[in-house]
Amino acid sequence: MSNKKIKVFLVDDDALFLKSLEIEFLDVGSFEIETYSTGELCLQNLSNTPDVIILDYHLDGIEENAMNGIQTLDKIKQMDKDIPVVMLSSQDSIDIAVSCMHHKAFDYVVKSETAFVRLQKIIQNILANKKMEKELNWYMGKI
Repeated sequence: MSNKKIKVFLVDDDALFLKSLEIEFLDVGSFEIETYSTGELCLQNLSNTPDVIILDYHLDGIEENAMNGIQTLDKIKQMDKDIPVVMLSSQDSIDIAVSCMHHKAFDYVVKSETAFVRLQKIIQNILANKKMEKELNWYMGKI
């Protein structure tokens, strides 16, 4: 595997959770992290080409009229449908998870003590899927 770091956008209005998640990713060492407290800031920086976006479901804790996570997810997918977005929420709700998947989220993770481990595994799956897709395209003569 190459030495290229995996660029991850962390988008959450909970500053304490955002910082702790950033620290956990940076401690692993193979990640380049950009953090944003609103969906609007995330969208303004999509040109920085993240490999994965981890996006909070609510996102209205700082700015009352800020876009929520689903609205942000929809805008991300309009701008670049290929960026995998993992939704993150403190609510352990099947309805919310299903809604996120209908809006083309890659996965849904509940904020908990195991969230970081789950996120790492999901990112590994995303990268494995991208690698397999690239190899398949090469094999099929599309590259």
